[in-house]
Amino acid sequence: MQTHEFYYQGLKTNLIQVSSAEKAESSRRYFPHGINCIGANAGDIKQVIQAFQTQYSELSADDTLELCEYLLQKAEYNEETLIAFGLLNKFVKRHYDDGLLVRFEYWLTHYANNWALVDDLCIKTIYLFFMGRPHLIEKTQHWSLSDVAWCRRASNVVWVKFIKRKIGQSMYCLDTQLIFTNCDQLINDKDEFVQKSVGWLLKVTSIEHERAVIQYIEKNINTLSRSTLRYAIEKMAPATRKHLLAFGR
Repeated sequence: MQTHEFYYQGLKTNLIQVSSAEKAESSRRYFPHGINCIGANAGDIKQVIQAFQTQYSELSADDTLELCEYLLQKAEYNEETLIAFGLLNKFVKRHYDDGLLVRFEYWLTHYANNWALVDDLCIKTIYLFFMGRPHLIEKTQHWSLSDVAWCRRASNVVWVKFIKRKIGQSMYCLDTQLIFTNCDQLINDKDEFVQKSVGWLLKVTSIEHERAVIQYIEKNINTLSRSTLRYAIEKMAPATRKHLLAFGR
């Protein structure tokens, strides 16, 4: 096994090769508060990861986790952090113990500094982790109490794929009371991206529990921000959306 610095430099070289100023400029449009990006899209990052893991197939799950930690500490660009998260996806469902969830929380509070990093870690890596450990899905609720807004956002995003999900031979259904408790905790959050995550969680919940979500919205109509409300009702019928947009005026 080579040094972590050796792998880091190799990954960075490959990342530079697939990046461009045009793609960097395109990415920046989605980050009104700024982002340090090199100019690689999701397909580029996937390509870099696949090539690396093919070339260094001898790296074990533990080796890869150590390398991820090194990359996160060294990362200058947004895409480097995405590579660090993505390297774990090959192993995370069947390797590591439950304690990795604590490390994910640390990453969210120290390395995820924009909505895309939060969502990528939650929707891809932690999703796969939970698919092998459904007993941990509800253990993230305390993230909503974090001092770090990105971790608070993650407390909602990490659940969006688990409202109702087949895991193995069983159907996992997230407790709607937990969902609404989390929304109650964050409904007045001052961070716009936390607010949007409330809307996202309500939106995916409405697919399986529309009546309950409508009742929640009606109860909290004067508290929900307009953008959060629009996210929440996106999957509902036009007449229902019109009713809720007018409700409470």
